[in-house]
Amino acid sequence: MTSTHNIHFKFLPMSVRVLFTMVLLTFGTAYMMAMIQVWESHAGKDGDPMISGKDLMIAYSGNPEGTKLETALRGPMADMLPAEKKKVVFDWLHAGAKAEEIETVIKPIMDEHCIACHSPEANPHLPNLTTVEGIQGVAAQDKGMTIPTLVRVSHIHLFSITFIFFITGFIFTHAYVRPVWLKCVLIAAPFAVLISDVASWYLTKVWTGFAWIVIVSGAIMGMSFGAMWLISMWQLWFGKPPAEVVDLEGRLPKMR
Repeated sequence: MTSTHNIHFKFLPMSVRVLFTMVLLTFGTAYMMAMIQVWESHAGKDGDPMISGKDLMIAYSGNPEGTKLETALRGPMADMLPAEKKKVVFDWLHAGAKAEEIETVIKPIMDEHCIACHSPEANPHLPNLTTVEGIQGVAAQDKGMTIPTLVRVSHIHLFSITFIFFITGFIFTHAYVRPVWLKCVLIAAPFAVLISDVASWYLTKVWTGFAWIVIVSGAIMGMSFGAMWLISMWQLWFGKPPAEVVDLEGRLPKMR
């Protein structure tokens, strides 16, 4: 006979309950920081300050209507330049991004506001805006994240998120949730949508509609995490286990 029971939080040693609580508090804080980072990275790429499907389409597949520089200045880098200087850059881009105007019009703006971060010495992973060639590179059509960049981000994302949900799910196995299939769905869902999330980053380059799969996957992941976090925290310290669990635990050897 297959058991659907795991030792309830209330029957775990106090030290284990404290450990689980601190892990959940840390993960909860980290998850909120991750959501803020997602917002900062993607919101506004389409010119609207709210995050949208089009923002993700631009992030992964590029923007056929604009350049990398314009996408950045309308999105995550919007606060890096004053409005009058952004207008100068936009006018230059819309006029054809003439190479002869880079040294006299654009490079002085980059030197004053951008190269503190966009230089090989500051961050070799960001576009280099200290040279004419580097500025011409970001003035080209925005084609979104490159495949090497997606591969690098994918393996970090897959390893780290799997680690987080393995620990959260393991803690959640000690919660009392009925029906049991619902508990299993909450544990399994984040792993399933993690795969669809990462796969959609690449597929959005083929068809931009896959950006909505990224949004749906992220929403399911967030709801699963939130449900497991809240149920676990409540049952760790506040909720009372049902009578059937108390009876069953009473027949188990005491844990020290």
